[in-house]
Amino acid sequence: MALPTLPPLREIIARHGLNAKKSLGQNFLTDTNLLDRIARIPGLGPESRVYEVGPGPGGLTRALLRTGAHVFAVERDDRALPALAELAAAADGRLTVIGGDAMAVDPRALAGDGAHIVANLPYNIGTALFTGWLESPQWPPWWASLTLMFQKEVAQRIIASPGDDAYGRLAVLAQWRSTPKIALTLPARAFVPAPKVESAVVHLVPTTPLSAATPARLAALTAAAFGQRRKMLRASLRGLPGALEAMEAEGIKPEARAETVPVEAFAKAAARLG
Repeated sequence: MALPTLPPLREIIARHGLNAKKSLGQNFLTDTNLLDRIARIPGLGPESRVYEVGPGPGGLTRALLRTGAHVFAVERDDRALPALAELAAAADGRLTVIGGDAMAVDPRALAGDGAHIVANLPYNIGTALFTGWLESPQWPPWWASLTLMFQKEVAQRIIASPGDDAYGRLAVLAQWRSTPKIALTLPARAFVPAPKVESAVVHLVPTTPLSAATPARLAALTAAAFGQRRKMLRASLRGLPGALEAMEAEGIKPEARAETVPVEAFAKAAARLG
C-alpha cells in the first residue's frame, strides 16, 4: 500500500538530530529494499496488526505500513517522536505511536490478540524482551509471530541444535514450543552507524509444546544444566531436586553434558519436576 511521498530517511535523521545513541542500543537501518524484505517475512496484509519496538526514525515502520498493516510502535527516544508524528500524519490512521519504555508497556493491551511483533530490537534490551514473549504462561500466545532483528551471534543461539557451540538455554526456550529460523542476514554496513557485528532477522511462529512443562520449571532446569555446561549432568543438576532422575526417565544418562541433550528431553524432563 503506497504512502504519500516522504523525505528520505537520512534527511529525517539529519533534520531531527537523530544520531544513534549507544546508551539506547540504536543502529538505524535505512536501506529501503532491505526494510521491505523484513516487512514481508511475516506475511502481513491490510487486516494485520503489528507491534514494533524502537522504530527510531521510522524506516521499518514505513515498510510495515506499505504492507497495509496497522502499526503500534513504542519509542523511548523522545527525539524520534516528532519524526514519527510526521509519519503518523501520512499513514491515514494506521500508525499509533506510544512514547515510553518497551520494558514497561503491555503490548497485548496495545496491539491486541493475533498481532505480529516485528522489530529491529535495541541491542541492550532485545534478549530480555524476546525471552519475555516466549515465556507466556498461556500457549498459543497472544502474538501470531515474531520477526526480530538481533546480533547474528544471538540469532545463532536461538536456532542452535544440540552439539553446536551456540546451543544453550536460549535455544531450548525458543524451540520448546515454537519454530525459529534465520530469515535474513544483514551486513554491518547496512546500518547507520555501522555496528561491529553482523545482524540477522529471526522469524518465529508458535507450535504445539513438546511437553506440559511450565516456563518456570524449564527455566530452572536449563539454568542448572547450562550453568555448568562443561560438567556432567550428575554434577550440574545436583542442586535441583528430582532433576537428574527426570532426565534419566527421558533416557539421558548422568554422564551426559547439557550441550548434547535434545530440546524435547529438556522439555519432558521439566514437566516431571514438582
